[in-house]
Amino acid sequence: MKKTVEPIRNKKDISALENYFKKNSKRNLLIFTFGLNTGLRVSDILNLNIENVKTKNYVEIREKKTKKYKKFPLNSKLKILIKDYLKEREKTYSLTNDEPLFIGKKRKRLNRSQVYRFLNSACKKLKINVHIGTHTMRKSFGYHFYKQYKDVALLQKIFNHSSADITLRYIGIDQDEIDFSYLNFEL
Repeated sequence: MKKTVEPIRNKKDISALENYFKKNSKRNLLIFTFGLNTGLRVSDILNLNIENVKTKNYVEIREKKTKKYKKFPLNSKLKILIKDYLKEREKTYSLTNDEPLFIGKKRKRLNRSQVYRFLNSACKKLKINVHIGTHTMRKSFGYHFYKQYKDVALLQKIFNHSSADITLRYIGIDQDEIDFSYLNFEL
């Protein structure tokens, strides 16, 4: 049976990953934090250009998968990380607004397999036992959003899912509730 990508449910694991990326890569920290704080698919995060975020309060995109328009505010944490990341990149070379926000060593747009590798590597180093994938950030956003607000309808709208059931299954809530009921039921 194929194992599905999971959200990172433990906030201590999220903090450990943030601290790891803080020490090792501002770029990877920003990608990770972007995913956790916006719920965007990794393809949409990697599709961002500098002009989409530099000095912006809102990000406006057309989702790559659904082709739907999406607008959302940048929280203060993301604004600070974006500013720090761009300042560091400007030390190496001048930036133009139409270039990719996230690039690799060859100054080419980062791809999803590169994100998978750095996420997977960090989780292994930190002994975080979650089935990691590029959707882990999006699912983690959804899981913690749901836990905080208990508003599946709003989360469904954020994710552009067609039903609440799909959203709950996507973030692993269905399985959590099944596991909880089994563990707390005895005859």
